[in-house]
Amino acid sequence: MTMVKSYVVDAFTNEIFRGNPAAVLFVDDFPSDEMMQNIAMENKLSETAFAIEKDDNHYDLRWFTPAGEIDLCGHATLATGFLVFQKATPKNGQTVVFHTMSGDLTVTKKGNLYEMDFPAYDLKEVPVTDAMVKAYGVQPEAAYLGRDLLCVFPEGTAIAEMAPDMEELKKLDGTLQHATAIGDGQYDCISRSFAPKLGIAEDPVCGSGHCHIAPYWSKRLGKQQITAYQASPRTGVLYCDSEGGRTKLSGEAVLYSENEVNLAI
Repeated sequence: MTMVKSYVVDAFTNEIFRGNPAAVLFVDDFPSDEMMQNIAMENKLSETAFAIEKDDNHYDLRWFTPAGEIDLCGHATLATGFLVFQKATPKNGQTVVFHTMSGDLTVTKKGNLYEMDFPAYDLKEVPVTDAMVKAYGVQPEAAYLGRDLLCVFPEGTAIAEMAPDMEELKKLDGTLQHATAIGDGQYDCISRSFAPKLGIAEDPVCGSGHCHIAPYWSKRLGKQQITAYQASPRTGVLYCDSEGGRTKLSGEAVLYSENEVNLAI
């Protein structure tokens, strides 16, 4: 029997039961893809992260949704970085480097915030279709496609009350489907992120989604720094800084639980 520690961290919040929960396992070697997928399915969280320490400040990192491996995940990277600083206390400064499918990603501790340096997705404007209206139940004013579909809704749209049809969302382009509108003053924008193709109806606070959302609002508002509110039932706040082809995402995190997982097949 091979038992390893498994943690659940609520990311993009400083309160448990808020933000986005991610499971994180630190392993000596990656288990089989089948095992990692089974663990993600068992957890039923939007992401389960697996990390291997290479040296004091460098880790290999992979992410699995209940439906498969994904190429980029913000909240599980934040959760893993948070645990490295909390549990491993890196000796070589305040930055940890994660080697991932999306290249090297860094997490830097800045007070209570953890800042991630991520790629920004190129967005191509696409026509608003009847299928989008049917899926969201509201008429978008514009739509953009990167890895995910980003639908922009008119000012005043009740994003928090939106109840999209998950089966119809699955028919739309994009790995995830995001709904966003301009904020009410306290926040620059308000958004929600849906992921039925990944086995998750809603990703409560989506870091990789804001690699679409933040660059869009940064350009539209003429502001490099964006404060973003995710209006899922759990809610969450992201501090975003768009710099050319990169997006820096900052947020807080809090440990919810730790236990052990049996990796023996």
